[in-house]
Amino acid sequence: MNADERGLLQGVGSVFQIEGEFREAHRIKVGHINETFAVTYQQAGRTVRYVHQTLNTSVFREPVPLMQNVLHVTQHLRRRLEERGERDLDRRALRVIPARDGLPFHVDATGRFWRTFLFVEQVRTYEAVETPEQAYQAGLAFGRFQDFLSDLPCQELAVTIPDFHHTRKRFRRLQQAIQTDELNRCQGAAREIAFALAQEPMVDTLLTAHARGEIPERTTHNDTKFNNVMLDLQTGEAMCVVDLDTVMPGLVLYDFGDMVRTTTSRTAEDETYLDRVEMEMPLFQSLARGYLEATRGFLTPAEKKYLVLAGALITYTIGIRFLTDYLEGDTYFRVHRPDHNLDRCRKQFKLVQSIQRQSDAMQRQIDLL
Repeated sequence: MNADERGLLQGVGSVFQIEGEFREAHRIKVGHINETFAVTYQQAGRTVRYVHQTLNTSVFREPVPLMQNVLHVTQHLRRRLEERGERDLDRRALRVIPARDGLPFHVDATGRFWRTFLFVEQVRTYEAVETPEQAYQAGLAFGRFQDFLSDLPCQELAVTIPDFHHTRKRFRRLQQAIQTDELNRCQGAAREIAFALAQEPMVDTLLTAHARGEIPERTTHNDTKFNNVMLDLQTGEAMCVVDLDTVMPGLVLYDFGDMVRTTTSRTAEDETYLDRVEMEMPLFQSLARGYLEATRGFLTPAEKKYLVLAGALITYTIGIRFLTDYLEGDTYFRVHRPDHNLDRCRKQFKLVQSIQRQSDAMQRQIDLL
């Protein structure tokens, strides 16, 4: 980190309710959307770390209600944890650090939107699942997250990205990108386009079930990637769910579907060796066991019926988002190499095929739990 960036972060820290002496800062994550930094302060003889993060307002066009969501949700989670007698709350739920003016964010002189959290200590995340126990912990973590928020009316939360998991609208956007093909990329993605279009019969399944009242809208996370669960460094226990920017009204099935996408294959999101990509039944069994253990108090039979389908549908939906972004010139997801979004798409589609082949066996596992 250069001196200018270090000075910038020291200045950012000064506008938040952080006491003590600034010591150091470093970048800790370069995600698809936001930039994240860790900063260290010396406070009364002890070292305390915080996280400063920019919010990409090109993606999140209404950042103020988004941060109101995050504050509302984290406060609700902490209350529920306290009611259960849990200790170590700062490792089990994010803690928002307000700015000195009392707001849960700060906009700097250049217009950048910043927010700050207390750093969650003695945990780590993984880009890909390694063991069935990790899959179980992921299911348990996101299941508990939904359970703790099941009494928070979703109408109290703003919609941070409209139609985020609306597969039909994502499908139409893909069709438009194919039709215009402004960058002449369709030929190089012909197989992926053919597969995407062939899956249209499942596109409306959950939308239709919700529209007819079969499955309810709830407060949901909407980005339940495995790397959004922090695991204890020593025990491997799931401690904290992070990345709350998309917590808003949604279907719990979308959350479970994204868990299947990111937790049942020991491969990264952009895996290029597609022979390695497979939905592994032991990982799915463990994921489903953890999730259903945590959600049995509120999950309806209808929701349970669609869990397997949700795995294929959300994996497909993310796949067509990567494909669309590739065709449109890589304008949404951050890319680090040529054809990066196409590689991401190929991985998702290979996993969809694996889920579809094993869907009957997956459903039998659900029925046993």
